[in-house]
Amino acid sequence: MNNKRVKLIKLRGSRSQSEIAVALGISIGYYGMIETGARDPSLKLAKKIADFFNKKIEWIFFAN
Repeated sequence: MNNKRVKLIKLRGSRSQSEIAVALGISIGYYGMIETGARDPSLKLAKKIADFFNKKIEWIFFAN
């Protein structure tokens, strides 16, 4: 399983993909693809995701 996926699902907690997608200004489908590892976000979006979860980009997307 993709480490990024595990971290995003864990961070999501009780928030739905829909809530997160709306907060990030992206579609639910696109957020779902990021969470499952089917798509990688742009650096700008990765920063928004990291800020949303109050984590560093490296922790979510690059650390093992």
